[in-house]
Amino acid sequence: MAKIVKKTVGSSSKKLSSSKTTKTAKLSAAAKTMKTSKPEKIINAKKKAVPEKELAVILLSGGMDSAVSLGVLLEKYEAAALHLNYGQLTENRELECFTRLCDHYGIKRRLIVDVGYLQQIGGSSLTDHKMIVPRANIGSKEVPNTYVPFRNAHILAIATSWAEVIGARKIFIGAVSEDSSGYPDTRPEFYEAFEKVIRTGTKAGGAIRIVTPVIKLSKAEIVRFGNKLKVPFIHTWSCYSGNEKACGVCDSCALRLRGFACAKAKDPIEYAENIFKSEIFV
Repeated sequence: MAKIVKKTVGSSSKKLSSSKTTKTAKLSAAAKTMKTSKPEKIINAKKKAVPEKELAVILLSGGMDSAVSLGVLLEKYEAAALHLNYGQLTENRELECFTRLCDHYGIKRRLIVDVGYLQQIGGSSLTDHKMIVPRANIGSKEVPNTYVPFRNAHILAIATSWAEVIGARKIFIGAVSEDSSGYPDTRPEFYEAFEKVIRTGTKAGGAIRIVTPVIKLSKAEIVRFGNKLKVPFIHTWSCYSGNEKACGVCDSCALRLRGFACAKAKDPIEYAENIFKSEIFV
């Protein structure tokens, strides 16, 4: 009898021990699961917790200055891209570059506006398709015949309206004061004055600001800055007259060519001619 009892007790001990081991193993496995895996709900909650970027309007002509300004914008904001067709000689090529830049950066919010009324403005020779763009004279202080009267004011007015509608608080524009000897609406004081107009004439008031990230840079500095930001210059256009190849002899081409050469960088677009006859110059 004693032997039977002893055997029974031993068997119960083994069962109890086995049960404890199983529970310990299950608890250990559960603890490991808790440490190594994250429930789907927690992951989704963290994804939702990431704040959305503030929206900003970029006036994207398709040129190198506006493309670099876009690169700056995207470091902090989500872009809403605005492009204007106003009868410029290279309208189709500029629109193509705008589309390619938007595609490259995955910009979904886009607005293309045709402002044909600029073609009717007297003295707006850039909108005359019979116009012959003169060879570059980048040292001249005269207003060139490619000047469109008060063009940037029209552009900024449309950008301001759109910004207020979509809730954007910044308008980026690739104005460069290096161009201001010929174009009075590329000077810093012009944008300071226009900000006062926005502040006075909109419901948003002073909430909408104009940002000119490259206005004080030379073309060479813009090229270096753009390369640092990995801006795809292959998708940009600066020429006033060419559509298949850039002419290489107008003011805009000359400034661009000089910028790339001084930055010791290669311009990825093709030119029909190079006014400087050399890749490197100062």
